[in-house]
Amino acid sequence: MAAENPTRTEAHGHDRGHQHRDVSGGWLRPAVFGAMDGLVTNVSLIAGVGGGGGSAHTIILTGLAGLAAGACSMAAGEYVSVSSQNELIYAEVNKERLELENNAVAEQAELATMLRARGVSPATARQAAAEISAYPEKALAVHTMEELGVDASDLPSPLVAAGASLASFAVGALIPLFPYLVGLRVLGAALGLAAVAAVVGGGIVARLTDRPFWRGALRQLVLGAAAVGVTYLIGTLVGHVG
Repeated sequence: MAAENPTRTEAHGHDRGHQHRDVSGGWLRPAVFGAMDGLVTNVSLIAGVGGGGGSAHTIILTGLAGLAAGACSMAAGEYVSVSSQNELIYAEVNKERLELENNAVAEQAELATMLRARGVSPATARQAAAEISAYPEKALAVHTMEELGVDASDLPSPLVAAGASLASFAVGALIPLFPYLVGLRVLGAALGLAAVAAVVGGGIVARLTDRPFWRGALRQLVLGAAAVGVTYLIGTLVGHVG
């Protein structure tokens, strides 16, 4: 069997790295989760306050407070999460750097073994490992990618993740509040608009992960409805007690 073209393999790995970064820690994951979280959180708050007999003014105040608090909390959490993840990776990269400096021969042999595991012939693997090891930074990048599965020069930005999370949460939280803001102060309108948004959002997420639109839409709708049902019930019970 012919060995795979290293340049092609590297290019495909780089593409996969970009895709993995966007989904797991760039802007896409926090944006998607932020929007769905904002939608479910605020429609649940609105349902709870509305079920308890709260006035339109109270619902608007609760919705805006939930939007601001949730968006800031999501942004702060995402910033800390991505920063901590990057710091952990940098610490591991520094450990690998020390290994390369203090055990160069062993690390070169380890690299040759990894190349052989990918189907490269022993002689070619040894030659490639020697050539890569002649350049410390290149060797570090290869070892980091092979052993940690990350490109330390292309890590997600905590600020981008936080900004995406904050903005998307605010948009999601605004959807069920919108009818009240434009004067349609009917709880059913807020719940209906939130249901449509849950179907569309869940379906889009499903398509991004190559799953059927209806499956993601139904899942998001059911989960959102369950959260709304719980808070509405609590609001109704507390309202009657009060």
